[in-house]
Amino acid sequence: MDIQKKITLDFTPVDPGLRDADQIVRPSVRYWPEVWKRLFKNKLADVCMGIILLMILLAVFVPVFSSYKYDATDLLHTNVKPCLEHLFGTDATGRDMWTRVWVGARASLAIGFLGALTPFVIGAAIGAISGWCGGWVDMAIMRICDIMLCIPSMIYMILILMLMGGSVQAMVVAMAISNWMGSARNFRGRILQFKNREFTLAARLQGAGGLRIVFRHILPNILGNIAVSLCGSVPGAIFMEAGMSYIGLGVTPPRTSLGQLSTAGIGSFLLPSQFHLFLYPAIVISVMIFAFFMFGNCLRDALDPRLRDEEYNARRFRKLRRQMRKAVQ
Repeated sequence: MDIQKKITLDFTPVDPGLRDADQIVRPSVRYWPEVWKRLFKNKLADVCMGIILLMILLAVFVPVFSSYKYDATDLLHTNVKPCLEHLFGTDATGRDMWTRVWVGARASLAIGFLGALTPFVIGAAIGAISGWCGGWVDMAIMRICDIMLCIPSMIYMILILMLMGGSVQAMVVAMAISNWMGSARNFRGRILQFKNREFTLAARLQGAGGLRIVFRHILPNILGNIAVSLCGSVPGAIFMEAGMSYIGLGVTPPRTSLGQLSTAGIGSFLLPSQFHLFLYPAIVISVMIFAFFMFGNCLRDALDPRLRDEEYNARRFRKLRRQMRKAVQ
């Protein structure tokens, strides 16, 4: 009896009004559905996605359904200004610029996507091997990366394009050889960061192999950073192709790209009858690069959980302020 009385005195009932203080007010949500929800609620992200999808559709379907071929010349209609028949005018040999711009956009988009994805895949594979194996393997791979990073990437690009010629395939190969080192170092750092975490050690104790641990357990934790990095690499690859075209090592005629069209039209920009040769390719490539950069920034914000908490608190504050205004009225 004394023990029961002592227990009763030591523990007092909790006030029912205090129970709500420890409740989680915010609803529980999964990570990726919340990311997509926040991304689609961002108006800038919606606009950028719309621009990117529109340019992809135009690059795919305009050359197919156009009544003019991109390399067909018409010497009777040279340097025609933009009109209903030729929306972007014609060049010095009578080729339709509307068709050529979107054929060039197709090549630039292919270079952008493949030029960003190929070096990333190569660098991720090499970085994963380096970070997971460690020891002399890690030392040898990282020293090779350091030696290759000491040489400017422009030298790799020039040498490879001089050997292989100007084509989309050559541009992708040149970008893969000159840009895989940065991806390898970044992916190696991520592997080392998660290599000795509890979930990887538990997977190893259950008999999981290295490949399964990397792709099944580590890769999902860094998928957000990978997506943001790729979104930033696509406009970089497009811009690099334009730079190579400016020095005469880009896509060679009769094939075309936005960089090659812009370079060909620079000399005639100030002429009243030929301004369209530079203006329209430059506008398309500028809007394309801007859309990819802005979409990458929006994706980074959507993947940041700290910004999610800030937005939730801001929404609660706005709701409370509206309620206070109604109470005052």
